[in-house]
Amino acid sequence: MTKIVNGYKIEPGADLSGAILREADLSGVDFRKAKLVRADLSNANLKNAILREADLTGASLIKADLRFADFTSAKLSEANLVWVKLLSTKFDYAQF
Repeated sequence: MTKIVNGYKIEPGADLSGAILREADLSGVDFRKAKLVRADLSNANLKNAILREADLTGASLIKADLRFADFTSAKLSEANLVWVKLLSTKFDYAQF
């Protein structure tokens, strides 16, 4: 299902490199294989979001709600994960 947030088309495989999605409600969104390189997801609600195989290299996730999110096989090198909320978050095979 496609969702428009802050003018960005949110869907699996989307190229959202550099997107500014701070404080956005992205709960339950499917970002599978999306490109979120250097995206700003600070204070965003990513609860229950699917980020399998997503590229979040250099992304800012400061204070983001990542509870129950799935980052299986995601690329998170250089991502800023300071003060994130984690509970049952999946990071299986994720690259840090």
